[in-house]
Amino acid sequence: MERERRDIVSGEVMPEHRLIRFVADPGSHVVPDVAGKLPGRGLWVEATAAAVSKAVEKKLFSRAAKQPVVATADLATRTEMALLQRMTGDLGLARRSGALVMGFDNVQRALDAPVPPKVLIEASDGAADGKRKLYAAAYRQHLGCVVLECLTSAELGLALGRENVIHAAIQPGGLADRLVFDAERLAGFRSQNPASNPGTD
Repeated sequence: MERERRDIVSGEVMPEHRLIRFVADPGSHVVPDVAGKLPGRGLWVEATAAAVSKAVEKKLFSRAAKQPVVATADLATRTEMALLQRMTGDLGLARRSGALVMGFDNVQRALDAPVPPKVLIEASDGAADGKRKLYAAAYRQHLGCVVLECLTSAELGLALGRENVIHAAIQPGGLADRLVFDAERLAGFRSQNPASNPGTD
């Protein structure tokens, strides 16, 4: 069962996939801890740019930490970049491990494989027609794939060492789970929907 934490901005208790953990570094500067592994007391904020910016503006990090800490105005941007780096790093790991395929034809074939992918990744700026065809294929087979659309083709290309990557798919496993988790959080800093599920009725 996923753990829950209290958002220092709203006071609402939320599951961790809706939150970002922050800590104060040795110099008392607030830094995003998107992996949740840095030492120190966790300061949890809803995973949206608006919530992080409000926490900075209202000096809520100092209140929650019960001591003066420095949270700079660019904290929301730095948090988005940290999430992006984590996701692109995991995509690279998935490619090198053989758990990821890319390209429309390869993804379409993967959907027919004995062990179909768990996650479909579609560039947020990709053409709608190809996406619709893959969504329809996953839906017809009731695969229950999660579709992530929070990365651009340039970001996918950089992560995967190719130009103009629009379609990719990842086999079930820990990397797939972590990408879904992080995509939900990254979407709070972007306008795209984080994920959808075309494979169920």
